[in-house]
Amino acid sequence: MNANVTWNQGMSFTGSAESGFKVLLGGGTDFGDNNEGFRPLELMAISLAGCTAMDVISILEKKQQAVTAFEVKVQAERTDQHPKIFTRAVITYMVTGHALDESAVARSIELSATKYCPAQAMLGKIMPIDLLYAIYEETDGGVPNLVKQGKYQPEEK
Repeated sequence: MNANVTWNQGMSFTGSAESGFKVLLGGGTDFGDNNEGFRPLELMAISLAGCTAMDVISILEKKQQAVTAFEVKVQAERTDQHPKIFTRAVITYMVTGHALDESAVARSIELSATKYCPAQAMLGKIMPIDLLYAIYEETDGGVPNLVKQGKYQPEEK
């Protein structure tokens, strides 16, 4: 995989990769930037969320789960001192649908964590990642009803 970042001005850059898409990067107003783009570590957290989200929704669809809404949130903790690396992350999977099977949701998260998601595999080598899930039942009134919450825990070896 190849990636490229081109300087625009100040702390503004444009990133691109083999897919041909572009993304704006910025350092924020603390660095004299016009706040025009993502911070690089924000993209790492988004990459982690996106990688596992694509796995999980794909597996849930293969398991014929009636998912109507799906969101993955990543909360990443960082050190206070430079280089301000990630020290821990919590990934929360919020799955809404009709009669969702908790074991299917947990298994989808497990497969992403242990087999399919390269972002999770790489970052998991350097920091702990907690995997939480919340399952909501779609209601006629439009307000999803929380029916199950849990935490995926890998088996001890």
